[in-house]
Amino acid sequence: MDYKRYAVYYTPSDEGLARFGADWLGWDIARGEPVDQPDLPGLPVPLSEITETPRPYGFHATIKPPFRLAPDQSEDALFTAFDRLCTQMPAAIVDGLELAALGRFLALVPRGDATKFGGLAAMTVETLDSFRAPLSDAELAKRRAAGLSDRQEALLERWGYPYVMDEFRFHMTLSSKLPKDRIEPVKSVLAQQLDGRVPEPFTLDGLSLVGEGEDGFFHLIQRHTFPA
Repeated sequence: MDYKRYAVYYTPSDEGLARFGADWLGWDIARGEPVDQPDLPGLPVPLSEITETPRPYGFHATIKPPFRLAPDQSEDALFTAFDRLCTQMPAAIVDGLELAALGRFLALVPRGDATKFGGLAAMTVETLDSFRAPLSDAELAKRRAAGLSDRQEALLERWGYPYVMDEFRFHMTLSSKLPKDRIEPVKSVLAQQLDGRVPEPFTLDGLSLVGEGEDGFFHLIQRHTFPA
C-alpha cells in the first residue's frame, strides 16, 4: 500500500482495550478495515456521528504526529530507523487511564505521573525528525488557525507540530468535538463501555508505525514491543 503520510502512535497491546477502541470508533487500525459500531442506548445521537472525526485515525495516542516523507528519504530507511528506535525505548508505567473531557472532546488520559510518557514522545519526535518533509504554507496556516501561543508557534516551526515536547499530553481521543450538552451523556455511556477494560497500572509498552492510505484512513504498518 502507498501512504500519503506516516505517524508514530501508541496502539494498545491489550486485546480487550484494542477491541473496544475499534468497535467504538468504527475502524480497526490493526486490520485496516471498518467495524460495525454498536447501537448503544443513552447516546444523544448515533455513535457514527460522535466518532466521525477520530475514526480515520483509529484508536491510538499520537506520539509523533502525521508527516509527509521528506524527498531525500525512503520508506525502507524510515522502517529501519523506527525499528532501531524501539530497541532503545524502556516501557513507561502510570497508575491507569481515566476518561476526561479535553475541552469538548472526550479522551482517555493518564492517571498518575506521566513524565516518562512525555520523554518517550520527545525522543521519538527528535529521532525521526529527519524523515519529515517541511510543512506547506497551507499546512502551516491550518495549524495557526487554532490560535497558538508563542511557544506552540516555535514548536510548529521547529518540529512541524505545536503540541510536542513540553506541550505534549498523552491522550487517546474517543469523540469528535461535541456540543456542550452532549458531553455528559456521551461520557456516561463511554464510562460504562470502558468499565474493566483499561489495565491498571497502565503500561506504554510499545510503539506503532502507521500510514495514511489513499482512503484517508490510517493503517498499522508495524508494532514493536519494547525490550523487557
